[in-house]
Amino acid sequence: MRYNKMETLDLKGKTVLIREDLNVPIHDGKITSDARLVASMKTIEQALKQGAGVLVMSHLGRPDEGVYNAEFSLEPVAAWLTNALGQEVPLVRDWIDGVSVESGKVKLLENTRFLVGENKNNAELASKMAALCDVFVMDAFATAHRAAASTVGVGDQAKVACAGLVLSEELDSLKKGLVAPESPIVAIVGGSKVSTKLTVLNQLLDKVDVLITGGGITNTLLLAQGLPVGKSLVEADLVEDAKALLAKAKATGKNIPLPVDVVVGKAFDANTEATVKKVADVAEDDMIMDIGPETAKLYAELILKSKTVVWNGPVGVFEFASFAEGTKALGEAIKQSGAFSIAGGGDTVAAIEQFGLTSDISYISTAGGAFLEFLEGKELPAVAMLERRAN
Repeated sequence: MRYNKMETLDLKGKTVLIREDLNVPIHDGKITSDARLVASMKTIEQALKQGAGVLVMSHLGRPDEGVYNAEFSLEPVAAWLTNALGQEVPLVRDWIDGVSVESGKVKLLENTRFLVGENKNNAELASKMAALCDVFVMDAFATAHRAAASTVGVGDQAKVACAGLVLSEELDSLKKGLVAPESPIVAIVGGSKVSTKLTVLNQLLDKVDVLITGGGITNTLLLAQGLPVGKSLVEADLVEDAKALLAKAKATGKNIPLPVDVVVGKAFDANTEATVKKVADVAEDDMIMDIGPETAKLYAELILKSKTVVWNGPVGVFEFASFAEGTKALGEAIKQSGAFSIAGGGDTVAAIEQFGLTSDISYISTAGGAFLEFLEGKELPAVAMLERRAN
């Protein structure tokens, strides 16, 4: 994986166009989580330090393409950047036909999805973006799996294209965790749907020593083994695929441990009574909502022996206190293991924050879809563009 890195380039007196991921949740005009903005500051401040004039662009939400909609305006982001950088960061609404910026200054360009052709990577639009700058910086890993004008097309047409600090860090961590990991390797894949993660599970099984599952994925594997799952979340039509996955693990000497006990409730409700049961004792009206304490202990022992951990998805309904212990126990085991750990996906990050483990995970990816597609072994269009443009 070879690509230009922004910090190695001469940016003095140059106009730099940075594609950031500033797609933050906004409620009643207020930003409710600024994690992505905080991450982006690293690259923006570095570009200023290197003497550049900085233009920043991003999408926000899913507005109708080509139509300005105040609900999806980056105005709250401009206010946040003004405060964080200690300089006025104006929001430029009509920028595609030309905008300039002085060295040491920052301007934020309005939502890229207000432009016709953005989502389809229109070549003419990408050319106009490229004309705005001397150097294009791709720094939005969360959108690297989408070929848009502002993530791929502009990079192909810019005089120089490189990766920003956030993107470089993400790729370096993913490489360490997945391309050249230290064994033993444990992957934890949770979540409600097997269908969306079946390719990931198959790909990971080729790379890891232990594959721990949670949620609907585990329930489907239990069903494939002829074990009762009651009225739990399960994908019965994927039982044959689940059987094939377990058979593949057995044939290749890999370990997909299954729970020996689970925590069940009668309804998907925070107040439903939580009961620990052996897997074989799950009743018809039970819902499996978490792994049991015995299982958590077994899984924790596997994690403690690992050198690399990849984590995508909780193993229980951690939002409900009675069903949070399994996910918490695995997070604590990662903390104690000393292994290189990489975690990604919205629910995973929320669980890590809830249990106060943020500083104990080696690298936390803010990306959802791009993180999953990297796990699947798919080529990410924006990364492929950076490799094409490498000097």
